[in-house]
Amino acid sequence: MRDVTPETITDAFAAYAADAADPRAREVFCSLARHLHAFVKETRLTHAEWLAGLAALVRAGEITTPERNEFILFSDLLGVSALVDMVNTPPGATSCSNLGPFHQRGAPALPDGGDLWKGQPGEVMVVTGRVLDAATGEGVAGAALDLWQNADNGLYAVQDAGQPAKNYHGTLHAAPDGRFAFSTTRPQPYSVPEDGPAGDMLRALGRKAGRPAHLHVIAEAAGYRPLVTELFPEDDPCLDSDAVFGVREDLVVPLGHVAKADTPRHLVARDSLPERVLHAQLVIRMARA
Repeated sequence: MRDVTPETITDAFAAYAADAADPRAREVFCSLARHLHAFVKETRLTHAEWLAGLAALVRAGEITTPERNEFILFSDLLGVSALVDMVNTPPGATSCSNLGPFHQRGAPALPDGGDLWKGQPGEVMVVTGRVLDAATGEGVAGAALDLWQNADNGLYAVQDAGQPAKNYHGTLHAAPDGRFAFSTTRPQPYSVPEDGPAGDMLRALGRKAGRPAHLHVIAEAAGYRPLVTELFPEDDPCLDSDAVFGVREDLVVPLGHVAKADTPRHLVARDSLPERVLHAQLVIRMARA
């Protein structure tokens, strides 16, 4: 196409894709090209800036490993991951969140009332909650909850050779009425990696790398859409500055303190609890498939 101009190049791209076998692929890529072309024209991107961007992508590829994906980190820090989660959350259901890099498959079974704390350092926390049908409000019987969080030092088990394998990980099945409980410690805030090109972007924008403390959950039940989410203590000071835009109002969890005598009697670690413990109450709403 000899007469391509800044005004016609977007239409030229769409014309080249006219014979795409997959209509959805054509829609997605043509939209991507349209927005990228508009970005270049709006910012009047220079050659030096364009090359710097490509160099950042090359470096992201060089440092990406199975344990750390710099491209996903870019997506998180740009708000793209959070936006994909938001547009894919069914009405009335608990907000979706990204899986994050620290999930370990095959977490050990945790009975209802089970213990993730195991006497480790940190503020002991009893978690009680219920899994509900997003449409009816009824309990989801036997819902499976894959749970994981970091330790009191701010590190997940995969980051810390000093922790046992799959520490603070467990798979719990809720009771027939959707209720569940377990003991753990308060999760801790932490920072996303800053030593790569995504960190360079944060510094260029004067942004912080911190994430508020959170508990990860994957909820699954027959007849329901799987839910990947994370829940944040309401008193965390970083709730309004989450580097990856993951906090939503329905994911903020109320906290309080209760006497050991008022904790659920089926807690495995009940006898070992301090006389007063932190108490978090969770509500997880699942949408039908």
